[in-house]
Amino acid sequence: MTPLRVAVVGAAGRMGRQTCAAIDDAADLALVARIDRSDSLADAAAAEAQVVVDFTVPDAVMGTLEAALGYGMHVVVGTSGFDADRLAQVSHLVDGSPGLGVVVAPNFAIGAVLLMRFAREAAAHFASVEIVETHHPDKVDAPSGTAVHTAQVVAEARRSAGIPAAPDATSRSLPGARGALVDGVPVHSVRLRGAVAHEEVVLGNAGEILTLRHDSLDRSGFMPGVLLAVRQVADRPGLTVGLESLLGLPTPS
Repeated sequence: MTPLRVAVVGAAGRMGRQTCAAIDDAADLALVARIDRSDSLADAAAAEAQVVVDFTVPDAVMGTLEAALGYGMHVVVGTSGFDADRLAQVSHLVDGSPGLGVVVAPNFAIGAVLLMRFAREAAAHFASVEIVETHHPDKVDAPSGTAVHTAQVVAEARRSAGIPAAPDATSRSLPGARGALVDGVPVHSVRLRGAVAHEEVVLGNAGEILTLRHDSLDRSGFMPGVLLAVRQVADRPGLTVGLESLLGLPTPS
């Protein structure tokens, strides 16, 4: 079997370096280009890359997407900063590139994907829900993309189940004390040296509390999800958000 040809954008970053190593170790993949700030995506095209993996920053990722699709390459995106408006822009770009696929994943850790799934299931059964996410202090965005996505799926599950707004009698507070509201769900961001990526969804009813938690202790834990997306993106034309469908998880009703 001819290896799938892959380029990594943001190759000098923490996630980029880990991704390059994982691709190098995979017998069915070939790392053909390492792209960083001083390089051009034209180098990936010249190397005949079939898939581009982007681990850059929110300000740069849309340019990478547009250029990669223009060169006829599929794209796997691990960069944060994708709200509904930005996803609509990506969808528009992909619509203009028939046959090409883009996977945008809020988180590539399989456990984090399952946490979001479990939180969605639990949200319809609890009166209260809040999210606490912890990352290293070099992270540029807060809340994290994973926490934002979790809050959105939790909020949608609550709306579908007819759950009212969570009870909260707070009338006086310092700014930010109750976190950022994402679709009505409080999200609290912690930035600590020594942390990698951690998320906790806390749900409460009278007399009980359910805590769902996922801890990424090393960036190697993201690699199975990254490689899964790289291997499947060409078979999924259009925009795919998240890894749930790639993992074969049923679509929520």
